Amino acid sequence: MAMKEIARDVVGRAANLALRMPISWVNILAGPPIVVDGRTLDGRTQWFLQLLARSGRPAMHQLTVREARAELDAVLPLLGGRPAPVGEIVDRTIAGPADRMRIRLYRPAGTVARLLPAILYFHGGGWVLGSLEAYDLVCRYLCARSGCAVVAVDYRLAPEHKFPAAVDDAVAAFRWLAAEATTIGIDPARVVVAGDSAGATLATVISRLLREDPRPPCLQWLIYPATDLSGSTPSYASCGEGFLLTRADIEWVRGHYLNGPGEVDDPRASPLKAPDLEGLPPALVYTAGFDPLRDEGQAYAARLSAAGVKTIHREFDSLIHGFAGMRGVLQAAARAMDDMVAGLRHELAQLGR
Repeated sequence: MAMKEIARDVVGRAANLALRMPISWVNILAGPPIVVDGRTLDGRTQWFLQLLARSGRPAMHQLTVREARAELDAVLPLLGGRPAPVGEIVDRTIAGPADRMRIRLYRPAGTVARLLPAILYFHGGGWVLGSLEAYDLVCRYLCARSGCAVVAVDYRLAPEHKFPAAVDDAVAAFRWLAAEATTIGIDPARVVVAGDSAGATLATVISRLLREDPRPPCLQWLIYPATDLSGSTPSYASCGEGFLLTRADIEWVRGHYLNGPGEVDDPRASPLKAPDLEGLPPALVYTAGFDPLRDEGQAYAARLSAAGVKTIHREFDSLIHGFAGMRGVLQAAARAMDDMVAGLRHELAQLGR
């Protein structure tokens, strides 16, 4: 059986059990609650992680790049729930720094003949994994629930395209959208840059690089961003094993993404190391309690706030890295997604006043 089919079978079984088993049974089978750094892991998430561990499924860093990509593309559609209804989905290519670049445009239903706010979305995957197909359910959900158009970007991945290729693609995608917005029914003054994990890093990096543009982003929406590739925060130690994303996984993607260790200090790779964060658009920063990236996300939110950037930080303290793609199997993840979208809608409404 191919890696993609194995991953789909193993994770599908675990997801089914995690979602459908009564919570009273889950609490018994999962054992005593896991507490780390004063935070208690969501019970259903704990059970899901135990099922994955018992399956013998290899960790990401134990796979080849090809195998890891196939696994993510197979697994995320199993975890994302039912496809949210949207009005239109259009695939196209745009000019990129090196070649044509794929994007996917989602429009919410019932929004003909008016300019919409838009979410320019960069997927996660450590700059090595991820695709438009893997993140289709996430983008459908964001479009349907936010009332925004969503433009998902298929930026170049490492190791075929090392740093800063993904950053260059992200800049090009935003500038294309800012220039072409009205022709595709989008308000150029209301473009949110967003993403999860590595995609959130790209979103905030281009917010800084584009702050002098005539039409900079209006808002940055960052879901558990990677902001310091040195891996030196306490949460790397306390949450670096046993919570899906491990420290070894992070080192694996970092090794594929960067050309060498000296690039760790480049603010385009580690935005927490930027000397100046003034003048950036308002930020919504979300972190997960059981995530190796937790502390650097929190530190980045604090840096933004200290630089005078309106910043709202919320930690979903019972959840793990990657929960944005798990709303179909973990109720706590679904609630978190609903809360994040509500926060986005509120901030966009404030900007419109």
